[in-house]
Amino acid sequence: MLGKNGMLASDDAMNALPPSAVRAEHSAGRKNMMLLIQLRWIAVIGQITTIAVVTLVFGIELQLHYMLQVLACLIAFNVASHLRWHERSSVSNNELFLALLVDVASLTLQLYFSGGITNPFAFVYLLQVILSAVLLEGWSTWIIVALTSACLTGLAAHANPLILPHDHSLRFFSLYVQGVLICFVLNAVLLAAFITRISRNFRAGDAQLAALRQRAAEEDHIVRMGLLASGAAHELGTPLATVSVILGDWRRMPVIAANADLQQDIAEMETQLQRCKSIVSGILLSAGEARGESSVQTTIVTFLDDLAGVWRTSRPIVTFVYENHIEHDLAVVFDSTLKQTIFNLLDNALEASPQWLSLTASSTEDTLSIEVSDVGPGFLPEILENLGTPYQSTKKRVGGGLGLFLVMNVARTLGGTVTARNREEGGAVVQLSLPLAAIKFEEEDSNVG
Repeated sequence: MLGKNGMLASDDAMNALPPSAVRAEHSAGRKNMMLLIQLRWIAVIGQITTIAVVTLVFGIELQLHYMLQVLACLIAFNVASHLRWHERSSVSNNELFLALLVDVASLTLQLYFSGGITNPFAFVYLLQVILSAVLLEGWSTWIIVALTSACLTGLAAHANPLILPHDHSLRFFSLYVQGVLICFVLNAVLLAAFITRISRNFRAGDAQLAALRQRAAEEDHIVRMGLLASGAAHELGTPLATVSVILGDWRRMPVIAANADLQQDIAEMETQLQRCKSIVSGILLSAGEARGESSVQTTIVTFLDDLAGVWRTSRPIVTFVYENHIEHDLAVVFDSTLKQTIFNLLDNALEASPQWLSLTASSTEDTLSIEVSDVGPGFLPEILENLGTPYQSTKKRVGGGLGLFLVMNVARTLGGTVTARNREEGGAVVQLSLPLAAIKFEEEDSNVG
C-alpha cells in the first residue's frame, strides 16, 4: 500500500493504520492499477499498429504467428485484470509488482520475435523501470531493474537481428532512426501523462490521509475533554447538593420569608442551580454512566418543542423566535448529547446576540434541518474557512471555539453536517443537518402520539 513518498507501504505499516486510513491508501493503489490497465491497452493498440505498418507498408518480415499469440495473451490478461480490479478496492505492492512483471515478459517476447536489441522499441524497457520506481517498494523496483537488464542482455545474445535497409546515411529518413525517435516520443508522452496522473492519485491519497489524521486528533481531543468533563461533573455533584440544601434553609428563615425581593432572588438562584444540575447530569449521561436513561423515544416535533421551551425559560433572551415547519411528525430516539448540541448552538448565538435569535426546524424525506440565526457581528472570514476548528473564536476568552467544535463532531458521528454563513442583513446563521435514519425509531407498529 502507498506510503508517504508514494511507495507501497508494508503490511505491518498497513495494520498500524486505522481502517479509514487503510481504505484511503488502497483507493490510490487501485487508481494506479487502473492506470496500468489503461497503459496496457495503449500498448496493445500500439503493437497492432506497429506490426501492421512494418509488415504491410515497409515489407519487413516478422514472426507474426508468435507475436500475435503473445498479443492475444496480453489482451486476455488485461481483460481479466480489468474484471478483477473493477470489483475490488484494495491493491497490494505484490499485485502491482506482478502486473509489471507481466508487462516486462510480454515486451521481452515481442522484442525476441522482432529483432531483439536491434529493434528501436527496445528502449520501452525504460518505461517499465520508471513506472516501477514510482509505484513499487524499493526491493520490487530493483528486481524490475535487474530483470529488464537481464532481458536486454539476453536479447542481445540470442534474438535474431531485425533485417532493416542500410539507410543510416539518410539520417532522419532512416527507418531505424525514425523508430528510435518514435520510441522516445512515445516514452516521453506516456511517462508525462501517466506519472502526472499517478502523482495526482498520490496527492489525493495524502490529502485524504491528512484529513483522517486531523479527524483522529480531534476525536482524541474530544475523548480527553470528555474525561475531564466527566471527572468535573462528579466533583461538582456534592457542592451543588450542599448549595441546594442551604438555599432551602434560607427560604424558610423568617427574615427572608418576609422579604419578597429576597424570595425572588432565591427562586432565581434555585433555577440556575437546577440548570447546573441538569448540565452535570447531561455530562454524565453523555459519558455513558447512566446510559439507560439518556435515550428517549419521542417525536421530532415534541422533542424540538420541549427543547425550545426549556431553553427559552432558562436563558435571559429578550426575543426568541421559534418556528417549526415540520409537516410530517416522525417517531425518533434522542439522547442528551443531541439536546446539548442544539443548546450549544443556541448558547453561542445568545452570546453574540442577546437581544434576538431564532430557531427554525424543517425536514425533507430523509433529512432534519435545524437553523439558528442571530443579529450579532457574524463570523470572521477565517472562522468560516476553518469552521469547527478548536479554539477558533471571536470570543477573547480561554476555551472559546469549543462549542462549534463539539457540535460538528456530534453531527459527523450521526452522519450529518454543520454549515455557517453570515446574513446579508447582519448576524449569522448556523445550520445543523442530520439524516433521519440516524435518529429514527425503528420498532415496528410504534404509535406516535
